[in-house]
Amino acid sequence: MTAMDQSAASEAGREIDKLMGLHPKGFDLSLDRITRLLDALGNPQEKLPPVIHVAGTNGKGSVTAFCRALLEAGGHSVHVHTSPHLVNWHERYRIGVKGGRGALVDDAVFAEALRRVADANGGQKITVFEILTAVTFLLFSEYPADAAVIEVGLGGRFDATNVLPDPAVSVIMPISLDHQPYLGDRVELIAAEKAGIMKPGRPVVIGHQDYDSALDVLISTAERLRCPTAVFGQDFSAHEEYGRLVYQDEFGLADLPLPRLPGRHQYANAAAAIRAVKAAGFVVTEAMMEKALISVEWPGRLQRLSEGDLLAHAPVGAEIWVDGGHNPGAGEVIAEAMANFEERQPRPLFLVIGMINTKEPLGYFRAFAGLAEKVYCVPIRGSEAMIDPVILANAAYDAGLVAEPMSSVVEALEAITELAVPNMPAPRILIGGSLYLVGDVLADNGTPPR
Repeated sequence: MTAMDQSAASEAGREIDKLMGLHPKGFDLSLDRITRLLDALGNPQEKLPPVIHVAGTNGKGSVTAFCRALLEAGGHSVHVHTSPHLVNWHERYRIGVKGGRGALVDDAVFAEALRRVADANGGQKITVFEILTAVTFLLFSEYPADAAVIEVGLGGRFDATNVLPDPAVSVIMPISLDHQPYLGDRVELIAAEKAGIMKPGRPVVIGHQDYDSALDVLISTAERLRCPTAVFGQDFSAHEEYGRLVYQDEFGLADLPLPRLPGRHQYANAAAAIRAVKAAGFVVTEAMMEKALISVEWPGRLQRLSEGDLLAHAPVGAEIWVDGGHNPGAGEVIAEAMANFEERQPRPLFLVIGMINTKEPLGYFRAFAGLAEKVYCVPIRGSEAMIDPVILANAAYDAGLVAEPMSSVVEALEAITELAVPNMPAPRILIGGSLYLVGDVLADNGTPPR
């Protein structure tokens, strides 16, 4: 069953399909419509548990997952909002459970919330994302929890989630170029948009930043708003030492296991989450940190496929990874992770990549030059915005890679199988370039997020 089929099979999916027919799918950055709608709903955004509000170009989802794991390790119930989803709309809403792991929203509950929000909107002009954001606040206000972690959708300043009046902490993760038509074509402009989630006097945690110009904007904004601020590399840090993660901040040092999520970039993401949960006012013990690091889950981000239907089309013994990272910054951290895997266990690396036309493929592909044997470029099913595989293959070629267009992920996997050499290491395959593609892959593989 495809991602589209699974969505349509649910009551909530059918309600969203109705809304898609009435309202635009795209972005229209403004807070006027969401403010009006929330007012009609009784302003549920003012009735939430302490909120950890997360923005950034890359790492938002990972730090959100770490925050959830950390809070749940302490026995706290935590609501989590993320976007986009991979397979089912329900993934955007995880409802906290006291003393246990939160669960994706029940379909009937989700559908009823959608109807209530649509009724409150009364047919007025609005985007579907704004309706879905209002559903977030409605659900999270009506189910008790100890905390809520809410991920920004796009940007920050005019994102629909930025009606939160008093977050427990605002978190800004790494900033790089993405969504330039909406956010600007320089990292400092994008940083200014992301910094828009900071609220006067409220704590701010700034994650690792690759660009000093972005960091300067974030720090100066926090200072202007008189926000208590913790900056990665200055006020808190994390690094690997003897196969362990060493975390340090002004409260002390912790010797921890390496995160379950692969890639060195996850050290900084884990550190930002630990510091954010502390800044939000929660007591964080070393036992909580340990449990969180070894139990954290974040589907579709350097996720290994160890079972499922697609494995039958790949070479025997192949190592298959999926990752939805799609901009140059994401390409760099994913390529670094692949290079680290290569150091530990050499295998030929093949890429199966699909992208949409709001992304900049050349910068993504450049990160893999000299690392990948070949790129197979594939379409994204049902997407009008996909980059044609021939055009995508040309971009990979321009980045110094051998590339070939394919009609599907299955065809690409079968082409890699034909290249497999007996008595040589089975290949390592990375499928990615788009969360939409990864969602389709997880649905086709029979392993959607739970």
